[in-house]
Amino acid sequence: MRKFISGLVLGAGASQRFGQPKQLLPFRGTTMLGWVVEQAQHSTGLDEVVVVLGRAAEEVRERVDFGAARVVENPTFGEGCSSSYRAGIGALNAESAAIMIILGDLPGITPEIINRLAKAWREQDAPIALCSYEGRKGHPMIFARSMFAQLVDLHGDKAAWKLVDANAARVQEVHFDVPYPDDINTPEDFERLATAGKEN
Repeated sequence: MRKFISGLVLGAGASQRFGQPKQLLPFRGTTMLGWVVEQAQHSTGLDEVVVVLGRAAEEVRERVDFGAARVVENPTFGEGCSSSYRAGIGALNAESAAIMIILGDLPGITPEIINRLAKAWREQDAPIALCSYEGRKGHPMIFARSMFAQLVDLHGDKAAWKLVDANAARVQEVHFDVPYPDDINTPEDFERLATAGKEN
C-alpha cells in the first residue's frame, strides 16, 4: 500500500529582507507562490497539498489560485518556519505518513524533483529524506510521522535543519545532478531569476 505523503508549502514568510510579500511577485503568468503550489499539485508523488499563509494572507487568498490545495493560516508567522510546521501539521489528513516541506520562495522546484524525492522515501521509509544538488543539501525535505512531534516542538527559522543535524546518521539523501534551485530573498534575486526566465 502506497504511503500517504502530504505536501506542506510554506507561504507564511514575512519577507522582511524583500520589503513586500514575495508570495505575490509576478512569476511565469501567475505569482511566485501560485507557481510553487502549481508545481506541487502537478506532481504525482504527493497525496495532498497544504499551504500555510501568514503575512498578507487575505490578499494572497484573493490573488493566488490554490486549486485543490487546502489553505491554513499561521497567526504567529513572525516566529519563523517552525510556527508554520505547527499550523500545517495540525491540518494534515489523518492518513499522512510523512510531510514534504516545500518552500514557497523556491520556484525552481519541479514536479520531477518532488516525485523523485517521494519515490525514494517510499522505498526506504527513512525518518528524514532530503535533496542533494551536486552535493549541496536542500529542499524539499521529507519528515516521517515519527518526527512530527519534534517538528512541532521546534522554534525559530531554519528549524528543520536542527533535526537534520541531530539525526545525521538517519538522513536519506536523494542526489540530483543539477545545480541548487534558485531561491528568492532579495529584489536582486528576483530580478536575476526573472531575467533568466525571459532568456530561456
